[in-house]
Amino acid sequence: MKIVNLVENTEGKAGCRAEHGLCFYIETKKHKILMDTGQTDLVIENAQKLGVDLTKVDIAFLSHGHYDHSGGIIPFSKINDKAKIYIKEDAFGDYYSTTHGPEPVFIGVDPQIRELKQVCIINGDMEIDDELSVFADIGNNRQAPLTNKRLFKKENGELVNDDFTHEQCLVIKQEGKSFLFSGCAHHGILNILDRYKEIYSDEPDYVFSGFHTMRKTGYSDEDKAYIEKTANELMNYKSKFYTCHCTGVEPYEIMKEILKDKIEYVHCGDVVDIDIADKDDLAAKTTKKGGNYMKWHKFFAWATVVCFIMCMITGYKRK
Repeated sequence: MKIVNLVENTEGKAGCRAEHGLCFYIETKKHKILMDTGQTDLVIENAQKLGVDLTKVDIAFLSHGHYDHSGGIIPFSKINDKAKIYIKEDAFGDYYSTTHGPEPVFIGVDPQIRELKQVCIINGDMEIDDELSVFADIGNNRQAPLTNKRLFKKENGELVNDDFTHEQCLVIKQEGKSFLFSGCAHHGILNILDRYKEIYSDEPDYVFSGFHTMRKTGYSDEDKAYIEKTANELMNYKSKFYTCHCTGVEPYEIMKEILKDKIEYVHCGDVVDIDIADKDDLAAKTTKKGGNYMKWHKFFAWATVVCFIMCMITGYKRK
């Protein structure tokens, strides 16, 4: 399985621009897939730089009804009008945010997208084929991200807190392994995993998702407590987590301290290759290519070790 990040908030591989948004390109045995499309036509620019041929994509999928995940759909449709685009009916709702100030700003999907001939409107769980399925109707038994409080939908002319009925997740099954893709996990990643277990009676082997924990103005004690609690709960799962986009760097670092090698950050331009041929040693064959973000500390650490050893050897010889 090959997963390429085409759009994400942070720059990874040299030559790929970043933007606030999310898009994954996924190659399976049967399909070439886009999971979300970022907020602009940047998806096309970055795909060209990474050697990804978007004209070969046969399925696109929208995780929820926000502009930073759907803005690239129309540019994509202009170069590929054959790929089916699976969108939940509720994604075309009237959604707003107060993230950037007190006045609500529209953050929904461009209504022109609905008119595209390749759009497939769905309303819940759906099995596309023996590789792909979609699920929704995610519960709220566990705490959702605190950042949801600044997100709204308009009903009967009034703004109310968004309940995220427009959120859906993509599941890919291949060689006995399962991959769960969520855009922002607005319901909370733990509620999404509960829904997954309810449907599939198992846990996913790999999870690709933002956690919607990012703040622009710092993190409160309440924020940090939620992040730590979530990470501690995720330790109980067999899943390997790849996160990005709306998680935020500081929340990721908090989670990394707890989850260690069970979690990795995927940056714009990064490629994750997962060799599923060897069922006994999948983790060892999972690699992340491209991107030097947060890697220089490893170089300096090894350089320090080498210098220390050389000093010890030199000192010993002098004696």
